[in-house]
Amino acid sequence: MFTRPEDLPDSMIADALERLWGFRAASLAYQAVGFGSHHWMAIGTAGDRLFVTVNDLVAKLRTARDTADAAFGRLAAAIATASALRADAGLSFVVAPLRAVGGQIVARLCDRYCLVVHPYVAGEPAGEDGEFASDEDRLAVLDMLVKIHGARAGDPRVDDFDVPHLDALQTIIEGAGTDWGPGPYAVAARELLDVHVRDVSTLVQAYRGLASRVAARQERMVITHGEPHASNVMTTSRGLVLVDWDTALLAPPERDLWHLADDDPSVLQRYTAATGTAIDSQALTLYRLWWDLAEIGEYLGLFRSAHADTADTRESWKNLQQFLRPAERWPGLILAEPRQTGARSVESSSQSMAPSAARPPQGGVTGHDRRVGRADP
Repeated sequence: MFTRPEDLPDSMIADALERLWGFRAASLAYQAVGFGSHHWMAIGTAGDRLFVTVNDLVAKLRTARDTADAAFGRLAAAIATASALRADAGLSFVVAPLRAVGGQIVARLCDRYCLVVHPYVAGEPAGEDGEFASDEDRLAVLDMLVKIHGARAGDPRVDDFDVPHLDALQTIIEGAGTDWGPGPYAVAARELLDVHVRDVSTLVQAYRGLASRVAARQERMVITHGEPHASNVMTTSRGLVLVDWDTALLAPPERDLWHLADDDPSVLQRYTAATGTAIDSQALTLYRLWWDLAEIGEYLGLFRSAHADTADTRESWKNLQQFLRPAERWPGLILAEPRQTGARSVESSSQSMAPSAARPPQGGVTGHDRRVGRADP
């Protein structure tokens, strides 16, 4: 996040680092990078560095019935999966968190915040705005995914296909014309939704139909990263590494592949040749839809509530304008007859999203500037 939380002093983080990780920080510097978590660079008394991530569990609530404890459990399971992939499956390109002295991977700072500590990785993202700078790097990441998907490690949670904030989005859709805010983007966000509200409802209906069909094929589930785009891949002196594992889940392989296929569809054939797994075009569309609906729901929820003009809300408004244009991003769905908005018509529209609009910027774990984005395991 670009704006640090006012209720989280550096002293709380420094105390946890020393008490739990045995690391005495000589300095802590907030890193205004990424979008979804808060980051600090911790420099020890001997000059060693750690990259510290604090997750806001309230921000990770997915439904009105969700709890901070449940959000913590999801996060802990995802981070533990990364640790197991590196330690047990021997995948050295996985940047896993450092365990505390007592063995825990994620530490609760208070009811709202929890702490994850990573080694500092010296490197740069493999591309700007999530797009790979070279085809070679994209194919190298595909090779990583083949190894991840073939691994059996840890105890990852199974994707439940719930879209964060979908229940709230449905409520917003049903009352799109009501007053919002207060806040500087409330009126503009409401007016933007009013223009597209019927089309958003079509996307929600299509997603629910697809989720039922894809979820039935449990035998296709593999360990997935969730966001293997260029900003979560770092170029280092020892090669490429994959960071930001807080969205790891057991899920269909397409959860990882759509990121790559939007830029280069040939990766799908390469994946099948390497694994023997046929690509499910409906699963590809499902995860593209998941991404759009999660972005739309998160930003509309933000602007419907009280908010201020900050770097984070400005970025959120920019992202909402990118995603809240369903007819442009999903012409095959929006232009279909109402009776055709089920799984059959969705499959035919799996290529209707413009690759350049598929996702917003996202972040990794390095301490260097990274693009912004979401992270909801």
